[in-house]
Amino acid sequence: MNHPSSDRFPPVDDIAFRGALGRFASGVTVVTTVVDGIDHAMTASAFTSVSLVPPRVLVCAHRVSRFHEAVLESGTWGVTILAESGQDASSWFADRGRPLADQLASHRHHRGVTGVALLDDGLAWLECTTSAVHDGGDHSIIVGDVVAAQVDDTADRPLLYYRSHYGTIIRSAESEKSNHRGTE
Repeated sequence: MNHPSSDRFPPVDDIAFRGALGRFASGVTVVTTVVDGIDHAMTASAFTSVSLVPPRVLVCAHRVSRFHEAVLESGTWGVTILAESGQDASSWFADRGRPLADQLASHRHHRGVTGVALLDDGLAWLECTTSAVHDGGDHSIIVGDVVAAQVDDTADRPLLYYRSHYGTIIRSAESEKSNHRGTE
């Protein structure tokens, strides 16, 4: 497939680009790993499923973050899909200036089967082993094979992020499983 070269187009306006991305509402995750007994964590909204068979997800990590080097070294990582109650944890793990030592001390968590920390303020938890790392500009796209998954069936209020603000979900009566009229 032949694609046009991006240098044929004028540069993208940085403010417009950031503004466009900010208008994409997303869920919020905290991604964790452990290296030499030291926990590393970061807040990530750049997370998505890749494949159902095999079960595979991806997360994007900023190349200059200390988490980036740790997750590449460990090859094993956990994802906590945050509930609304996880807003403080999201803010804490998004702060690049927080101390590395005992950074999980003020947030309830448990250890998964891989040994990574998973935050208790979650709706669901995944544990992954890295299967591929791709260049994503100033980020790395880290693809992981899911080796464990858990869901809290009693929790159903996700933490959302939109235009630099946290939000919540308001459910519509319609869903993807509703009967649709007409054809596509």
